[in-house]
Amino acid sequence: MGVCHGVFFEVTHQKSSSVCRNFKTRKNQNMTEEKIQTLHPQAGKTNKRISKEKYEFIKSHILTILATGEHSHSELMEHLYARVKDDFDGGVQWYGETVKLDLEARKMIERKLGKPQKYRLYLPHA
Repeated sequence: MGVCHGVFFEVTHQKSSSVCRNFKTRKNQNMTEEKIQTLHPQAGKTNKRISKEKYEFIKSHILTILATGEHSHSELMEHLYARVKDDFDGGVQWYGETVKLDLEARKMIERKLGKPQKYRLYLPHA
């Protein structure tokens, strides 16, 4: 297993050539999938239990996008979709929202109030 452009892959040999099977094809393998319980930033609410591999994949892309500056919710989800649509098996918007909420709860990103609300990497308030 390795990582290619942020995508998990496995190398197989078919007719003496290496073939990179990307993250999208991993769902077909009969492996016990490790899960993560995501958090919700609002007290009393629970978030979803999802594949840790998918969580890490989406998380890395959200953090990379927000490293470029503040983005509205729509901008963040549009950038995320454009980056992962060809390499991700699942609803990009659904996983994006689930992971975004978890990152807010873990204080890795924050929502800046205003119209429209913007998301950015967490800045500890002194």
